[in-house]
This record gives sequence, structure tokens and C-alpha cells, in this order.
Amino acid sequence: MSTQSNTDALALFGGPKAIDRAFVRYNPIGQEEVEAAKAVVESGVLSQFIGAWGEDFLGGPRVREFERKCEAYFGVKHAITVNSWTSGLIAAVGALDIEPGDEVIVSPFTMCASATAILHWNAIPVFADIEPDTFCLDPRSVEANITPQTKAIMAVDIFGQSADIDALMEIASRHNLKVITDTAQAPGALYKGKYAGTVSHVGGFSLNYHKHIHTGEGGILVTDNDRIADRLRLIRNHAEAVVGPMGETNLANMIGYNFRLGEIECAIGLSQLNKLEALVQGRQRVAEYLNRGLAGLPGLRTPKVREGCTHVYYVYPMVLDIAQLGVSRARIVEALTAEGVAGLAAGYVNVHMLPMYQKKIAYGSRGFPWSSEICKREVSYAKGVCPVAEELHESSFLGFAMCLHDLSEADVDLIVAAFHKVWANLEALK
Repeated sequence: MSTQSNTDALALFGGPKAIDRAFVRYNPIGQEEVEAAKAVVESGVLSQFIGAWGEDFLGGPRVREFERKCEAYFGVKHAITVNSWTSGLIAAVGALDIEPGDEVIVSPFTMCASATAILHWNAIPVFADIEPDTFCLDPRSVEANITPQTKAIMAVDIFGQSADIDALMEIASRHNLKVITDTAQAPGALYKGKYAGTVSHVGGFSLNYHKHIHTGEGGILVTDNDRIADRLRLIRNHAEAVVGPMGETNLANMIGYNFRLGEIECAIGLSQLNKLEALVQGRQRVAEYLNRGLAGLPGLRTPKVREGCTHVYYVYPMVLDIAQLGVSRARIVEALTAEGVAGLAAGYVNVHMLPMYQKKIAYGSRGFPWSSEICKREVSYAKGVCPVAEELHESSFLGFAMCLHDLSEADVDLIVAAFHKVWANLEALK
């Protein structure tokens, strides 16, 4: 790999671009998926779910086959498909018997659905801070945010590796809490020999179109708990109409939905699951190549992988030392983008800073649930409650969306050359 710095003028200032071509879009869909979808269409059975207790309450043949294959692949007792991972998170929170006003601790450095799924049940999201090197929930901050109202923790396996789930499960055990793992971005990542997302009380993965494997939209819930699995299936499929005939007597949160995944999507999922290991390994090779190429650039920290874990690199996360560089992140991103580096993200998300939390307006216009008697205390979403996440978002985090492209080593060489060119010209950017 060549890491020679290109000392030509930056493209930002009229020089030649380091990358003069577009990269191939990431697309794991092949002829196998086409044939699988075609077979379903030709069968005429695009869905076989019925919102009533009976044989078809659990869906059609591809749904069931995909769920059984997921159970075997991820080593879990139950896999339940849903029509989106947002639906999966909503079902997961509801299946844990969360009451209105209960508090659920969650990361602020995540897609907004992680927290919105909590609000869906009129529970209160409480944001704990994140680790500065893995960007996952910091167990120390989680423990500091536990109150008598806390009932669960939602750990987000952000960017492609697991949170410190052993520490979080130990905290949960001491405080009688449940743990949900949002492993949307990390299917196939390992945590101490087990798949991320499978070590908590309930977890799961996204099948959205830009994830490692996808069915267009969709999600997979996983759990080893029989009772939680039954409640997930009920919430997925019109629970209120099914609990009586099924004999379910606990009616808490038995408000059901149509969160059902169709036969075409599950047929595609069967083919996609077969590719997951190879796709993950390919992503890891690209990340290792980037690590070598970017090593030694001053003021740039490449990804840290937690000991005993693997990373599957939905995003290649970096941190800039702005004081050392003497150049703002915005300026560096501007220069890299001009060189042709696509898919850069300056910052990520601070969910607690979204208008819904700053104004505390969700259901209706009067501040429910925060303004109602179900909310037992004043929960702060003020700037400063998650200082690590806030600093990363505002100043130093730089993400490269590996999920967007199918990168070759030649592509990575060009990306590395662009970084070296920009770093060689930092003085010109000041």
C-alpha cells in the first residue's frame, strides 16, 4: 500500500482530486435473492399471517424457516422477524412489561428510534454517557443514572461492535433491571465468543437496506426467554385480539400491531443470512487495510476494538485531536470531500438534543408524558448531561460510512492517499 503524501495543491484550492471516480455501491443482493423472491411471487403466497390465534398466527413457511435459520445461526432459542428494526425495538420494550413513567436508560449516540421506542410506551428515556473510544454506553454513567424508577437499560452496539454487555448485565442484576441490546449495526459481531445482541434479555438486528444484510426493510428479535418471546410475537401481531384464545392472562402492554415481515422479505433473508459471515470478513479486511494506511497520521485516532470482541464496521469511526491538528473538523471534512472521499460524517447524533427532548413535547402539545403525574421526577436533557457524546458530536468524531460502498484495496489506496494529501497540507487549511 502506498502512503506517499501527495503534495499537490488541495482540490479545495484548485488542485487535482485524489479520487477521480465513484466507488461501487454496496449491494449484497444477487441472483440467489432474485430466484428466492421469484419463487414466492409464483407461489401466490406473499404473506400467511392471520391476526388471530391459530396455525397462521406465526406466519407462512418462509417466515418460519427464516426464523429457525436465524435461531441456529445466532445460537438463540427464539428469533422473531419484524417489518423494521424500529418495530423490533418497540416490541422489545413492550415485552418487558414496562409501565408508563418507568425510566429506561439509553445512549444518546444512536439513531433516534432507540429512544423513541421507549417513549412509545409512555416510559421516560434517560440518557447515559458513552465511552470515548468505543462510543457505546459507559457502564459507570449508566449506574450513576439509575433511580427507583429505572426498569431497563438499552445498550446500543454502535457502528459495529458490542457494548460492555457483561458490565451492563451485572449492573442490571444488582438493580433488578432488564437489558435490551440494539444491535442494528452489528450483526455478526462477536462478544467473547457469542454474537453481539444475544447476551442480553432481548436483542436483535436491522435488515434495513444499507445494513450488512438486508431485506429492504425488516428486523430480527432474539431472546432465550420463552415468556419474552411469546410477548414479542403477540405485540407483532394484534395482541389484543389474540390474548384471549391464546390463554394469556397478563394484559400489560398487549396492544398489538402489524409488525409482520412478509414471505418475500424472509425468502431474501434466507439467502442473505448465508452471506453474512463472508460480508463481515470482507468489511473487516477493508478496515484493517484502512488501519494500516492511516496509522501514524498525527491527530487521527483509528477505531478501537474491545478486547475479546470483533468489529463489523457499519461505520469506520475515527476521532480527531483538534488541538493537535490546529484545524477544525469542518475544514478537514471539507478538504477530504473535495478530494473525493464520499460518506464522511462530521459528528453523529445527540438524541437528547433533538427538539422533542429539548421541548419535552411528544404526545399532543402539552408535554406528555413528562408533564403528567406518571413522570415521577424532573428528567434533564440539558446540554452537559452527556459531555463525552456531546464533545464527539460537536467537535471531534469523524465517521466513514463503510456501509455505502463495496470497497476494493485499490479504492482504499485512494482513500488513504486523500487523507495523506490533506494531512500534508494542514498548514494551508489553517
